[in-house]
Amino acid sequence: MSGGAKKPAWVIDKERAKRAAEKETVWLFGLHAVRDALMNPARETLRLVLTKNAFDKLEQAVAQSGMEPEIVDPRKFEVPIDEGSVHQGAALEVKPLNWGSLADVAISGEGAPLVVLLDRVTDPHNVGAVLRSAEVFGARAVIAPRHHSAPETGALAKTASGALERQPYLRVGNLSDAMIELREMGYILVGLDGEAELTVAEAVAQAGGRPIGLVMGAEGPGLREKTRETCDHLVRIPFSGGFGSLNVSNAAAVALYAVSQR
Repeated sequence: MSGGAKKPAWVIDKERAKRAAEKETVWLFGLHAVRDALMNPARETLRLVLTKNAFDKLEQAVAQSGMEPEIVDPRKFEVPIDEGSVHQGAALEVKPLNWGSLADVAISGEGAPLVVLLDRVTDPHNVGAVLRSAEVFGARAVIAPRHHSAPETGALAKTASGALERQPYLRVGNLSDAMIELREMGYILVGLDGEAELTVAEAVAQAGGRPIGLVMGAEGPGLREKTRETCDHLVRIPFSGGFGSLNVSNAAAVALYAVSQR
């Protein structure tokens, strides 16, 4: 680029986003979430705040991490987390985890050739529960759009009960583009829709041994039109009774179980 020439707007935006990501930190809280983060060698840790009681419970993990904790009075537990959060006297400032590219994780990641895609699921408690189920049933990743999804937060980590440290959570620029990329890798994309004719079990049987991407929409609006169009199949979870609706985290657990049984 010649001297004095202006950078294109998209280049400026990309550089700005990269700088913002480098500065981003997350406060994890609660004994379980903090312990798992301290014991995760891939996690970059910055600041550890503990009460004496919490330190006694986390002493082994603290020693393993090599961090020097700040021991504070329980009445003066001043860290930037939501007021009323059940922190149990433990809070840890960290950098978000970097799991690598979608291709790296989806093709050669640990676990079964199975991923979960979340279409605008913004509740951190739901995403945390999905991460937990994905780990239990051996999925390679949970994938969500960078915008209009739950970011990595203390609330998400606490609900995930340690899974955030072990289960890849990839946030991509465009969900439909990620779905197309997965299809090119050989994945069959199965979207959950309560009105669909095909059941989850039937779609899994049709897939044979091919990799599967389970696509879940937010409660209420469900899958967006573009997301629906990008799926290979729309499926439903069979139900009995008049109330046939599960929240997204429960639906994900049922669908993950169905795939794990093939």
